Amino acid sequence: MASKFINITLKIWRQKNGTTKGALETYGLNNVSTDSSFLEMLDQLNEQLINERKSPVAFDHDCREGICGMCSLYINGRAHGPDTGVTTCQLHMRTFKDGETIYVEPWRSRAFPVIKDLVVDRSAFDRIQQAGGFVSVNTSGRTIDANATPIPKADADKAFEAAACIGCGACVASCKNGSAMLFVGAKVSQYALLPQGKVEAQQRVLNMVRQMDEEGFGNCTNTGACEVECPKGISIENIARMNREYLKAIVTED
Repeated sequence: MASKFINITLKIWRQKNGTTKGALETYGLNNVSTDSSFLEMLDQLNEQLINERKSPVAFDHDCREGICGMCSLYINGRAHGPDTGVTTCQLHMRTFKDGETIYVEPWRSRAFPVIKDLVVDRSAFDRIQQAGGFVSVNTSGRTIDANATPIPKADADKAFEAAACIGCGACVASCKNGSAMLFVGAKVSQYALLPQGKVEAQQRVLNMVRQMDEEGFGNCTNTGACEVECPKGISIENIARMNREYLKAIVTED
């Protein structure tokens, strides 16, 4: 099928840095291929702006394959745009209509301050992960083959599903409270379900939840928007599992 081309109007959040006031600016963009991704469309816009000797729009991207989670944009009031189960880089312009006005904004969360334009600082997620999202025991000397440890298939499947989280922050951006509990729940679950992670389970969940609170994320009120907007379909079941792990750790903490 031959490619189609559409003309669109973009209303994009522009902000020089984290201390200056930002605002939506309007741009017209013609001859956008419906086969192009949303990020390729932004590349086209930036080429146009550079040719006009204007400042290009700053936005995050890396793999452009739906793996890294860098391409975090709020598009027409939804995290990663109007499609479901995709990241921004996987969103194609065929989703939009000719003549449509598209609003593009950065994540909105106190814990994700704007750096410039559409780029936000998501290092809070890194610090939460560094607080306990790892297995450090038995890592020196001879490594035990993972297949030597029998794991029930149901547990392995749930751990794998939790590990699919790419840390994009869509859960935070979609939550009315700016909660990071789906992200933290997924990172806690992927270890809590496996025998390799149980040795440090208590300290892990305590440290990660404590760091989450210190970063300024809100609490969960079970709205479920995080699960709906998550591009990897991470279940809120992981939040319940994290809460159980946390309560158990609090009760048994020395």
